[in-house]
Amino acid sequence: MIELKNNPANNFFLLAGPCVIEGEEMAMRIAERVMDITSRLSIPYVFKGSYRKANRSRLDSFTGIGDEKALRVLRKVSDTFGIPTVTDIHSATEADMAAEYVDILQIPAFLCRQTDLLVAAARTGRTVNIKKGQFLSPDAMRFAAGKVVEAGNPNVMLTERGTTFGYQDLIVDYRGIPEMQALGYPVVMDATHSLQQPNQASGVTGGMPRLIETIAKAAIAVGADGLFVETHENPAVAKSDGANMLRLDLLEGLLTKLVRIREAIKATS
Repeated sequence: MIELKNNPANNFFLLAGPCVIEGEEMAMRIAERVMDITSRLSIPYVFKGSYRKANRSRLDSFTGIGDEKALRVLRKVSDTFGIPTVTDIHSATEADMAAEYVDILQIPAFLCRQTDLLVAAARTGRTVNIKKGQFLSPDAMRFAAGKVVEAGNPNVMLTERGTTFGYQDLIVDYRGIPEMQALGYPVVMDATHSLQQPNQASGVTGGMPRLIETIAKAAIAVGADGLFVETHENPAVAKSDGANMLRLDLLEGLLTKLVRIREAIKATS
């Protein structure tokens, strides 16, 4: 397991970056900016960027700049800034390829029950971050995590990202954070995807980014081990999930507040 919790301040760790790799220069700028912020706040940082987006509402949606090209960008971020990286994989055949470039393989929520995908990710030896399906209870994630562990890899993280509420909304049940922690794995709160509004008539997923701070504050107060935030210099022109990403210039203010909340919780425990 990457030692994300091994830090003097005993802070939460952060997985953050653009939804998808749109280009090298953009990825490097975002990584440098977030690295600067997290270094000053003593927050362990993992750069996040999907090398390809497979779960799209419409056929004409942007999916990526090319698999190997995007994966090379992720490796350059890691080599340049000395930080781990995380990316999604969508099929068992992608696991070995992605593992050559990144430190953490992320299993999308819709795919968290796919046995062949989980086993393939496990066998790479990389840390596996499994997002909780919008259709699953927190306790049911023991089975997804168990598949990875039984395949010989104990390096598992679980991510809460909301639960389906009707057809076009999600809700976050914060009881799920301690419930999943009780399974013995670090638990991450996805503060941006949990605010998605899927299945919109336009075929483009909506979101409520104004509530990112609310979701994140509550998660840190409850005791989440890590935070997941998709961020972009200008979400309005982002090629994927712009409707629920955090503007990059708002990240420092948010993280500063969260560190204070974490300090207050530690002081009273």
